[in-house]
Amino acid sequence: MAEEKIGILGAGSWATALVKILDNNVSSINWWIRRKESADYIRKYSHNPSYLSDVELPVHKITLYNEITEIVRKSDILALAIPSAFMSEALNGLKKDDLKGKIIFSAVKGTLPDKKMMVSQYLQSEFGLPFTSIGIIGGPCHAEEVAMEKLSYLTVASPDIQKATQIAKLLTCRYIKAGISDDLVGIEYTTALKNIYAIASGICHGLGYGDNFQAVLVANALQEIKRFIDHAHPLHRDAAKSAYLGDLLVTAYSQFSRNRTLGSMLGKGYSVKNAQLEMNMIAEGYYAVKTIYFINQSFKVEMPICDAVYRILYEKMSPMVEIRLLTERLS
Repeated sequence: MAEEKIGILGAGSWATALVKILDNNVSSINWWIRRKESADYIRKYSHNPSYLSDVELPVHKITLYNEITEIVRKSDILALAIPSAFMSEALNGLKKDDLKGKIIFSAVKGTLPDKKMMVSQYLQSEFGLPFTSIGIIGGPCHAEEVAMEKLSYLTVASPDIQKATQIAKLLTCRYIKAGISDDLVGIEYTTALKNIYAIASGICHGLGYGDNFQAVLVANALQEIKRFIDHAHPLHRDAAKSAYLGDLLVTAYSQFSRNRTLGSMLGKGYSVKNAQLEMNMIAEGYYAVKTIYFINQSFKVEMPICDAVYRILYEKMSPMVEIRLLTERLS
């Protein structure tokens, strides 16, 4: 049986990490990078000039594309690693027929702010993809540690367990253990929600709160995640598993967490705009909190931490005041 062609869409850290992981198990990789100069650099120097630049890329296995329709046509399985804020713009040139019969797994840890929906919902509504052809690649895992080949765990979720198993095998290697789940909705929401709580954790760190309060904050964040995903998709699940609690912990505490870094800068007095400019990186939680806040207007799940982050980011409320008020609501 011929090996299925795998295409990666995106040029950032996770796209680069996926190329590195897949190099262990496949003989060829299709890779879409919008900027021609970045693609040319990779061809010449075997490194991504902008993300995880220390990783040596297997250019003998990689076919680079600048046209998204071409890579989609030549790939059976697509891995999305485009920042969520730019997802709909990047896929704008595709038509329903282009994605017909494709298997799509998202490594995107966020929401589509312009559509106010999750990636899986967007793929269903915009391209008519069946739910069973869609999956999510969750954590707990930072691309930076993948680059260093530190033991990491991924969770591959899809309502079609056979497809989840297929992708998990492709992602399993010496330094990656990949498990499977049928909880696509719960894990996809968790990958977005944990970024919001990492911003909250960073804000508290920037304001000078200690480890004791951080522990309470994260414990309450897990409760919020469970309430939200149980409402969004009622399913028997254990939120203490790695795909939920583990992903929350690594994002809330890790030095590699962009969302925690953004929050820490806000807690130290930066404006949202200045913090984003200085970071020069996408913190998915900034966009996710707006989408989750919008969705929760109909769900009406109690989410005091998420609400506080929303008010700080979008209503320009004082981080000091919001967190002080929040301390009275946590237990």
